[in-house]
Amino acid sequence: MEVEGWENSSGGTSDLEVYAQDTNDEENYLTSGDIPKLQFRKNISRGSWDDEVGMTEVVKKKGGMWTTTGIVRGNKMYCSIEETLFLAERGELSVLDADGSSISLEDLYTKVAKATSGCCWESFEVYRHLRSLGYIVQRHGLPWTMKGTKNESASAVGIPQIKVITEQNCGGPCLINELLNNMRIEEVRPAFDVFLPNSKFRKSSPGNPSFVLCVTSGHPPSKSQIEDLERQCNGIPLKFGHVEHGRVSFFSFNKVELPVLP
Repeated sequence: MEVEGWENSSGGTSDLEVYAQDTNDEENYLTSGDIPKLQFRKNISRGSWDDEVGMTEVVKKKGGMWTTTGIVRGNKMYCSIEETLFLAERGELSVLDADGSSISLEDLYTKVAKATSGCCWESFEVYRHLRSLGYIVQRHGLPWTMKGTKNESASAVGIPQIKVITEQNCGGPCLINELLNNMRIEEVRPAFDVFLPNSKFRKSSPGNPSFVLCVTSGHPPSKSQIEDLERQCNGIPLKFGHVEHGRVSFFSFNKVELPVLP
């Protein structure tokens, strides 16, 4: 099995040479004095963090990024923790808690580091890197919208063993909460569906992703794990994002048959 390095679209520079964040570990990043300051913009979106759901409910939308960010349930839009932090870092989203108080970037970093909302710190670093390059990135197995999935089984929309709640029931938060609670952060699993930049992208008909991305740290996945993950992807290319000391690298595997020597 051959490891194939993946080059990004920014001038052909290998992602193996790109640093997403120069930091030694999560704790050092969270306690350092280099935490980005909010970039104040004239018109920013506003959201309310829901601890029970583990997502941000968007209550005021500004800007065009919402065509490729957030999921729609009923008449509400929700942002995952990685989307919330990414937009907050860019100064495009102001997040409030249940009491109406502003949530700081430090508090959002802590939520990610605790990995209780379906995303760990390594996953966020990979997400931020891809979004900064212009890719459209969505949590794997979490449909953008429930339109077109009414009366379909959970497995048909990529959410095995979780009951799909239709928009008429307006059970979006319940579905999201069940999905997040069933995610096991520590295992190697598909983390994100990644789409190429597309100005005509529609959440109601996103099409197949360009590739499915798994996030790893520490030891690389075993051969059996890779084969199992490839089966889960149903023919969609599989790539891996590896994070070590804040450095984000991407790679994939190809099967290679060695010639028989005479």
